[in-house]
Amino acid sequence: MLPSPPMSVEGTATGRRTGGDLGWPLERAARMFGSAEAVVDGERSVTYAELSHRAGSLGAVLAELAVPTGGRVGFLGVNSLAHVESWLAVPASGRVLVDLNFRLAVDELAFMVDDSGLEVLIVDRAQLEVARGLRDRCRSLRELVLDGAGECPPDCVLYEDLLSGDPLGPRYPLDLDEHAPAAISYTGGTTGMPKGVVLTHRNLLANAQHNLIATGHRGSDRWLHVCPMFHVAGTANVLACTWVGATQVVLPRFAAAAVVDTIKRERVTHTLLVPTMLAMLLDHLDHEPTELPSLRHLQYAASPISADLQRRALQRFECDVAQFYGMTEAAPTVAHCTPEDHRRGFAGEEPFRSRLASTGAPVLGVRCEVRDADGVPVAPGEVGEIWVRGPNVMLGYWNRREATEAALVDGWYRTGDAARADADGYLYVVDRLKDMIISGGENVYSIEVERALSQHEAVIEAAVFGIPDPRWGEAVHGVVTVAPGPAAVTADELIADCRRRIAGYKVPRSIEIRAEPLPKSGAGKILKNVLREPFWSHRDRHVN
Repeated sequence: MLPSPPMSVEGTATGRRTGGDLGWPLERAARMFGSAEAVVDGERSVTYAELSHRAGSLGAVLAELAVPTGGRVGFLGVNSLAHVESWLAVPASGRVLVDLNFRLAVDELAFMVDDSGLEVLIVDRAQLEVARGLRDRCRSLRELVLDGAGECPPDCVLYEDLLSGDPLGPRYPLDLDEHAPAAISYTGGTTGMPKGVVLTHRNLLANAQHNLIATGHRGSDRWLHVCPMFHVAGTANVLACTWVGATQVVLPRFAAAAVVDTIKRERVTHTLLVPTMLAMLLDHLDHEPTELPSLRHLQYAASPISADLQRRALQRFECDVAQFYGMTEAAPTVAHCTPEDHRRGFAGEEPFRSRLASTGAPVLGVRCEVRDADGVPVAPGEVGEIWVRGPNVMLGYWNRREATEAALVDGWYRTGDAARADADGYLYVVDRLKDMIISGGENVYSIEVERALSQHEAVIEAAVFGIPDPRWGEAVHGVVTVAPGPAAVTADELIADCRRRIAGYKVPRSIEIRAEPLPKSGAGKILKNVLREPFWSHRDRHVN
């Protein structure tokens, strides 16, 4: 069994390099493609030689800020040049990057800062007040580094000022262990508290290689990063693109019109979208038709796609279309439904037509098995749980030994996704064993929402689950029992109360209020499947 991570990762340097760290892709790109355009951020662009110099400066500055080897450095903000540099420089310097979701509520962010022992936080101007609040309440957080143009407040240091000089030391230490933590990425937790997924240098480099094989990245590619980089979907291709010297274009956030304009202006050839973004892009192109001749390859990932949206995409785009399936714990790529699967399936050929309902087959370098409750592999066509094994599987959950031991069994990661596999190894996800909703590409754990609902004085019990939604894939829906009496509470009041406690994307979009107790099993557990079934009974899959 893989060990759960220690309370601290200090001392992970070994005095030897055992097979590669996250400095490797940029080191290669700077040497081989130094004059090539590396990152485009609005009106600004840098070459790979310049990117390497800046990343080296950032790594050296972290030593000046007294962040030790293994110390945690955070990023809080939208996609930007600094965001890309943080992923390339912080782990390569021997520190651990904690990329925070700026959409979360302050209480959620504070838990992550405290849990990880974050010391330095790189923050953009839009999130500066949130960052100040975190520094005031979180003991470990002592330094804010501000990314963005303009004057620097006296309580921060300016990111660009830190990078303006020559590197103060070696760009990449020579003693990083490939098994040392490189990043902690927080996910929601079925226990109600977020869990930090510890990804090592080996995990991230291995999965970059998996993506290189599956996608076929080339130096001539111009890749648009528009999924938020605090998400594994947003960073899944950063290392692969860097390794081959491709140009990486970043957009701060998704807006369909901006995506279209950027693809045309920057001659973007590749991008990855979550299905919700893809739907919005198609809606925009329906209302404002235009051609995107540079686009050669379009990926979708991070949440299940509806058959109708898949059909619309294949009708509209003449480029390669591919689906990827994965999760944070796998760094993230696990399976791939190829452009050939999509092209021949859309033409009606079998078995390709049937494969359009799958999440694809395991990528080269990753093993998948569908197993029963006892961990025994099931026959093709039988439903079980997807188990994953490979060099990309996480080290464990930060400070969560029991959760790590439950998730990692003899080197296999138990995904919690219920699926069947066909005879060719293609995976068909049918439901989730974990209590999770995927809405607009964001993971929402129902227990977190239930906990927020239950804090209202009128609520006796609550159940939360996902229901089909044409735009978001799944919408968060709640069913609550309230106390009898004159002080009746409305669904709108409960939704407003939740909005004060949790991130906006977790807030229920609809709530059913009941006076009678919710259905329960003999052991007293709420039967969510009974509550959920009417919304999904007409569908083949219980995910959307």
